Amino acid sequence: MKIVFMGTPEFSVKILEAVNKKYGIDLVVTQPDKFVGRKKVLSFSPVKEKALELGIEVFQPKNIKTDYERIIEVKPDIIITAAYGQIIPNEVIDYPSFGAINVHASWLPLLRGGAPIQRAIKRLHNTIGVTIMYMAYKMDSGDIISQTSIPILQTDTSGILFKKLSVVGRDLLMDTLPKIFAGTNKRKIQDEHLITYAYNLRREEEKINWDLSVEEIDAHVRAFTPEPTCYTTIDSLNIKILSVEFHKCDSFLESHSHQENGTIIKIFENGIGVKCINGVIKITAVQLAGKTKQDVKTFMNGSGRNLIKVDKLFK
Repeated sequence: MKIVFMGTPEFSVKILEAVNKKYGIDLVVTQPDKFVGRKKVLSFSPVKEKALELGIEVFQPKNIKTDYERIIEVKPDIIITAAYGQIIPNEVIDYPSFGAINVHASWLPLLRGGAPIQRAIKRLHNTIGVTIMYMAYKMDSGDIISQTSIPILQTDTSGILFKKLSVVGRDLLMDTLPKIFAGTNKRKIQDEHLITYAYNLRREEEKINWDLSVEEIDAHVRAFTPEPTCYTTIDSLNIKILSVEFHKCDSFLESHSHQENGTIIKIFENGIGVKCINGVIKITAVQLAGKTKQDVKTFMNGSGRNLIKVDKLFK
């Protein structure tokens, strides 16, 4: 059995390990190395690091639409993808006799696209799924083979869900692959009427809108944690908001109804209380540019002492 595995982030690593342990992988395809951080350190993807550790050949095309011959040379019987990050051409998808399959972190046809986990949290979904599907050239449109789901907890950030779904996806794939090889797997066409999209996150979405509900702001912060993170602005200075709590309080809204949403209304020992349309967001961890993450108590004992005042406005 010749297997090509295609993936890039940490989400894909456990899946790679499990497939290689049971079946062996002949080639790993991942995104090119990137320069990361202010010091521009050349970094490998988590999948590349694991593939090199396991002694598997790595292929990193800049544009797989035109540079895919190495994959065809392997003559794969099946191609397995998990968060690879580029659109794969039909010449590759159509080659393997057992097909090209994808491990996608949503209950398709819901949340097609590159950011299903973040979008599920941000949109206040209660559950999220993993789907094993046949690949098609149109984004996440292939026939469904198998699916499972887990609840989204109030404490889940996108980082936490990535780790959970990596294990869920691995287990579902390892249960599904024997059925594919035996020709006994199911194949279900996606219902076009149920399609929603989970497009990649945009820079302008990182800024917090204080005119939303406390539930929406809390979900926004959790969806963008640990990256790319959310921010707000005070005195033209950007402050990253790394964690929050929320409280709904009608009596509070009455006493502060004259103040704009985004107004700092109280400095707690462990948080900064900010007015929203239906309650208070308590900011509990922040980060200034060029600084490390700080809990609010540490922040207010340092650089936040003269910056954060009651009645000032976050924008």
